[in-house]
Amino acid sequence: MTRPGFHLAIPVDDLDRAREFYGSVLGLEQGRSADAWVDWNFYEHQLVTHRVAGTGAAPAGHNPVDGHEVPVPHFGLLLSIPDFHTLADRLRAAGTEFVIEPYLRFAGEPGEQWTMFLRDPAGNALEFKAFKDESQVFAV
Repeated sequence: MTRPGFHLAIPVDDLDRAREFYGSVLGLEQGRSADAWVDWNFYEHQLVTHRVAGTGAAPAGHNPVDGHEVPVPHFGLLLSIPDFHTLADRLRAAGTEFVIEPYLRFAGEPGEQWTMFLRDPAGNALEFKAFKDESQVFAV
């Protein structure tokens, strides 16, 4: 399935910590940068971390899903199942504290998926998912 790429700019309070997290922990390739921002290759999408003084991205709220408190807003990607587990292992090895540990949702149902939530050092919430069958991303 071919998808258009997205561009997302998010606030961070410390570019060095953002470089460590997005570059070293997530393993993203760094693109262009300046004193106040860094471009990242977020699985072929453009993610930009902008330094904003005093930023500590606090969630607007939470939404209960499967007995978990899902942080809102959040962003992330749909990965293959092997890539999802490789990333989860990489995050665990880096000592990442998960908001919601990796787990399987809707087992045996339409839309079966792995999901996990975490925060970057500035507090931005990320979710990564992996569907058993990508044709069921919007299944009801």
